[in-house]
Amino acid sequence: MGVFRLHSLVANAKQLIKLNNKHQRDAPKGYLAVYVGEIQRKQFLVPLSFLDQPLFQDLLRRSEEEFEFNHPIGGLTIPCHEDAFVHLTTQLCIYS
Repeated sequence: MGVFRLHSLVANAKQLIKLNNKHQRDAPKGYLAVYVGEIQRKQFLVPLSFLDQPLFQDLLRRSEEEFEFNHPIGGLTIPCHEDAFVHLTTQLCIYS
């Protein structure tokens, strides 16, 4: 992935964090509320440090491809099965 593409992903993620902070008062400082699921979406809180992780960046790319950062429910929506998301975030917590 080129440097420009990564910079674009991070810039878009930062915009979503700002929007998220305006709309979601329940996310503690240092965390981002994301919505996960293909049909029924469930809210998860993830640490902002995940934005630096290649596996999480891959999820952001998928989200960008599907939603173009125009998320229907106002927060970052990740098109992924809940079980897969929980497994991935668990791995990120273990290896971070």
